[in-house]
Amino acid sequence: MDLAAALLKETARAGVMLCCAESCTGGLVAAALTDLPGSSAMMERGFVTYTNRAKVEMLGVSEQTLERFGAVSEQVAGEMARGALGRSGAQVAVAITGIAGPGGSEHKPEGRVCFGIASADKTQVQTQEFGAKGRTQVRLAARDHALALLLSAVRKLPSI
Repeated sequence: MDLAAALLKETARAGVMLCCAESCTGGLVAAALTDLPGSSAMMERGFVTYTNRAKVEMLGVSEQTLERFGAVSEQVAGEMARGALGRSGAQVAVAITGIAGPGGSEHKPEGRVCFGIASADKTQVQTQEFGAKGRTQVRLAARDHALALLLSAVRKLPSI
């Protein structure tokens, strides 16, 4: 069973809806979640916030956080996830911000992707280093990791 199909089953069991806030993946997580028949039972909405301005306007990410840590940071990923959750009717939100490539820098290399996962009671963040495997592969790896984070979070929720 693929991750999206497992999520459809688990969200029904827990009685929750999902939302996502995506930057470097540009909607790949939302597309994976909505590829399945019946996905309207789990996918509440998605935000594609590619620019800093979009992150601020649509998700409420702090300009100070962006200036201090940069868009590719756990701090921004956490604010993106909390912002998506607060601006939706979902109970679990995932956020993704990273450097898909080509390029990067010494401090933020290609393939670095930061994730946030938020629910009503907590927000967790993490960084994954997927490496300089090319833009498409980094984006697909980030999508799959985000789906796995969502699945793990939903599986921890009680059944309705």
